[in-house]
Amino acid sequence: MPTYHGGRHEYGQNFLNDRTIINDVIALIDDTDGPIIEIGPGGGALTEPLIRLGRPVTGVEIDSRQVQRLSKKIPEVTLVTGDFLSYLLPSQPHVVVGNLPFHITTAVLRKLLHSGSWSHAVLIVQWEVARRRAGIGGATLMTAQWWPWFTFTVHRRIPGRAFTPSPGVDAGLLTIVRRTSPLIPTEAGRSYRAFVHAVFTGKGRGIREIVARILRSRSASVELKRWLRDTGLPASVLPKDLAAEQWVELYDLAVDLGWRAQHK
Repeated sequence: MPTYHGGRHEYGQNFLNDRTIINDVIALIDDTDGPIIEIGPGGGALTEPLIRLGRPVTGVEIDSRQVQRLSKKIPEVTLVTGDFLSYLLPSQPHVVVGNLPFHITTAVLRKLLHSGSWSHAVLIVQWEVARRRAGIGGATLMTAQWWPWFTFTVHRRIPGRAFTPSPGVDAGLLTIVRRTSPLIPTEAGRSYRAFVHAVFTGKGRGIREIVARILRSRSASVELKRWLRDTGLPASVLPKDLAAEQWVELYDLAVDLGWRAQHK
């Protein structure tokens, strides 16, 4: 039987009550190394089994009442009362885990992607967010901007009944893993992300037309046509349909055609 009470509406709390899902999350964390940062431990459904892994666990919880309860229930965990979005992540290597309130998912992901020390993030997010972040059915702008440095994987769908109270939509178990060998050097990150943003928001009927307009180069259309042919993609392919490696190739081509010179 579930032993975790429902969360507070103002904090978007939907506590896990499904032991199978909890075990799946813990198994993914068990395959990692280093201290653990938990986002919003709430009633402790994940925190208790995380402690049993024998690694330092820090929980960042905005609800002071939950912090008081957990500090008595699990005194060995380090609890921080506050908003994770304002929390300063440690500079040493660590992993992140959390059952995220759906309304702050994008903000949490932005914070994590801009942070440089964690190696793995195991997150429960809204199902459609999990799918889109992993590029299922088409990648989002955020995913494409960060693919050279991270991999995004959906492990399973989580029904709404696995939470108390039950949300109106299903969730997904998403992992984000920092690549040990980035596809693009870190110092090129700002230029690359600006390029991806320009392509996603550019006008045109496909990648060839969009990128040629962005570069404003007569030779760009010809080179893009050649690249699309060699890659096996149609000229009408859309930004959301490119894979991580194709984005890297397209960026490298754009740099050769003048993107770096135009956007220093």
